[in-house]
Amino acid sequence: MVAAGRKGRAFHLRAFVFFEALTLGAGIAGGLLGGTSGFQELRPPPLTPPAWVFPAVWTALYLLMGLAAYLIWNTRDIDGPRVLRLYLLQLAVNVLWPFLFFRLGWRLFAFFWLLFLTALITLTLTGFRYIRRSASRLLLPYLAWTLYAGYLNLGFYLLNI
Repeated sequence: MVAAGRKGRAFHLRAFVFFEALTLGAGIAGGLLGGTSGFQELRPPPLTPPAWVFPAVWTALYLLMGLAAYLIWNTRDIDGPRVLRLYLLQLAVNVLWPFLFFRLGWRLFAFFWLLFLTALITLTLTGFRYIRRSASRLLLPYLAWTLYAGYLNLGFYLLNI
């Protein structure tokens, strides 16, 4: 533990590392489930970034998400456990998307899965906002990137049917 934070709670290194490891681990699991075989042969939609951008952006997003979850846990708000369960649900839905898109090649289904994920992220962000506004702000880049991923997903589907 270190000094007390903004909400009067002490910093808990173990809990912080837990939330970061959990979130990064989910990202790694999604990458392993998805793979990228055959992806290079697909026709990309406009505004598709180079392949190296995806792991860099996702790593940064997962770090922000883990920090946000830790901040919610650390407030010890009565609604915290409920909102953290929602966070875990959206994380699980996130992990399955690469499997649907890359491994199974279900691009249209994966697009609708992303819409479902976007709804869960929005609910999580809203729950975070009521507990700790700074935690909800940390999820905004994740929401924006998921919307962009939805554009790319639909573009890949439409250009490669």
